[in-house]
Amino acid sequence: MSADLRCVIVAVDGSEESMGALRWAFENLKLRSSAPGSTDGTFVVLHVQPPPTIAAGLSPGPIPFGGPSDLEVPAFTAAIESHQRRITAAILGHASRICSDYKVNVETKVVIGDPKEKICEVAENLHADLLVMGSRAFGPIKRMFLGSVSNYCTNHVECPVIIVKDKKRGSSA
Repeated sequence: MSADLRCVIVAVDGSEESMGALRWAFENLKLRSSAPGSTDGTFVVLHVQPPPTIAAGLSPGPIPFGGPSDLEVPAFTAAIESHQRRITAAILGHASRICSDYKVNVETKVVIGDPKEKICEVAENLHADLLVMGSRAFGPIKRMFLGSVSNYCTNHVECPVIIVKDKKRGSSA
């Protein structure tokens, strides 16, 4: 696919599906090349890290027998944040190894928040020409309970979206 693409965002979450979407983007998209008075196009590898409270899936419960229920435990939060930084580094390291196989301009961006909302926000802020995402191919039941980040982005982002499906999984998305 060749176009006048200046900014292509590829959202990665560490899954093989998202890394497959990254490979697909490099193999199938041609960015704007240098021309007098213009800049090269850029791939932006975007990872959204969930906030510590979401990452933990819980927070320490209230102190029994009448203790404060909104007490924040700094060590607990710090441990979660440290773990998330290690996960993010591993994800970006994997993406970086993929990027090194291609001769393209790549930037990485990490934001913290709800993935579906933050992906749309970054796409808007960067004036993305295209958003590329992998699909985990959730069936209808899982999608109903877990939601679909790609479905949300397709309906809320301003730029076109390409959802790359894993060929091995078939068409259950």
